[in-house]
Amino acid sequence: MKNLHCPQCDTQRFFIKNEREKNLLVTVTEEYEIKPVYPEESLVGFDLTMLYCLGCSWNGSPKSLRGHKHKNKY
Repeated sequence: MKNLHCPQCDTQRFFIKNEREKNLLVTVTEEYEIKPVYPEESLVGFDLTMLYCLGCSWNGSPKSLRGHKHKNKY
């Protein structure tokens, strides 16, 4: 199963927040399913509508992510 990437920096790791501003590290599948990086963690109580990128300052909805594209090295 492939994960979606940040539209700015191409990372696959994000975090989400709950109402207490606690963060949870997540990835997002090609089906836009948010999955905790550590499976024992629960998504209960977290806002699944807003993602925050770990690699840059981007934030947005899961639907605004993109699939991986190969970068031309030349």
